[in-house]
Amino acid sequence: MKGRRGGLIAIGIGLAVFLALATYPFWHAAGKAMPVPELDLETPAIRALPARLCVAPTAEMKTRHMQILDEWRTEVVRNGRRTFETPDGRRFDRSLTRTCMQCHSNKERFCDRCHDYAGVKPKCWDCHIVPETPSGEASAAVAGKGTLK
Repeated sequence: MKGRRGGLIAIGIGLAVFLALATYPFWHAAGKAMPVPELDLETPAIRALPARLCVAPTAEMKTRHMQILDEWRTEVVRNGRRTFETPDGRRFDRSLTRTCMQCHSNKERFCDRCHDYAGVKPKCWDCHIVPETPSGEASAAVAGKGTLK
């Protein structure tokens, strides 16, 4: 009986150690959530706008920007429709680099902050050239290309 009891104690200790190690990342990080990133919206292009209006309201852009970009890609690539018109009549070129990146010119301080926080790796840059921003401003490849219509 003593041998069997000792074996059960060893199994119990082993299970306790295993559970402690397996759950360590969860209970160690409890209450230590990363703060939601603040986006840098102070770019020269945004400051120059008469009104801070995007192609859609801020709340919609926060929740649906990927779907909007997918819809734009489909409209341009499959249907040849390059112009997007907002409900209030403003017109934009359906283009990540010529429309979105014109205002949100610093990918690192705008796009990457939220994507890193959310743990997502968007496929935008599989096709598009990543704009270089050594000075924190739009690169020559992005600056000046396209206009808000």
